[in-house]
Amino acid sequence: MNAAATPSNHPAQPIRLYSFALSGHVHRVHLFLTMLGLPFESIELDLAQGEHRAPAFLARNLFGQVPVIEDGDLTLADSNAILVYLNERYAPDPARWMPRDAVGAARVQRWFSVAAGPLASGPAAARIMALFGKTTDPTETVQRSHALLSVMEMHLQQRPFLAGPGATLADIANYAYVAHAPEGSVSLDSYPHLRGWLARVEALPGFVPMARTPIGLAAVA
Repeated sequence: MNAAATPSNHPAQPIRLYSFALSGHVHRVHLFLTMLGLPFESIELDLAQGEHRAPAFLARNLFGQVPVIEDGDLTLADSNAILVYLNERYAPDPARWMPRDAVGAARVQRWFSVAAGPLASGPAAARIMALFGKTTDPTETVQRSHALLSVMEMHLQQRPFLAGPGATLADIANYAYVAHAPEGSVSLDSYPHLRGWLARVEALPGFVPMARTPIGLAAVA
């Protein structure tokens, strides 16, 4: 639990985060909670034993996926939706992470779509195959990963962060699965601007890394 947040902007009680340590989707939420200095309790689910499919958890998220947060009476699923909620509810300056102008907000949303689409079907999928012994041929998934990373590399040649001159929710949403792409045999050696971006995210106050030890995986979102 991190308890460094401004007391006047604290939740009434620690936020409960239903978690799985190897999930990049969970890491988005964990990272942003820590960056905002909010008190939270991480509740680790044993996905290998099917806890994400148990009735008690399905009552929180019918899709049977982590992360889910409980903030008082509110239960909310989906990592990107949770990022938006935490920013609007608790960030001292919500515009710092989600621009208030139409163009800036649209740029963040664009990268949310990348995180939910090409990133999930590319680097995230390749990582799952490699870490957990999936028998599917990873060649196409690795190729998709490099196609995405090549686009990100070109994009980051002209700017320090994905959606603006400073870090936004776009960077939080896309960081983990790019940083951990090598675990899926997707090398980052050819992407110096991308590696520079990762280093800038890792230098942000409150940054915490994602776990790297395989402990079994299923149904993360």
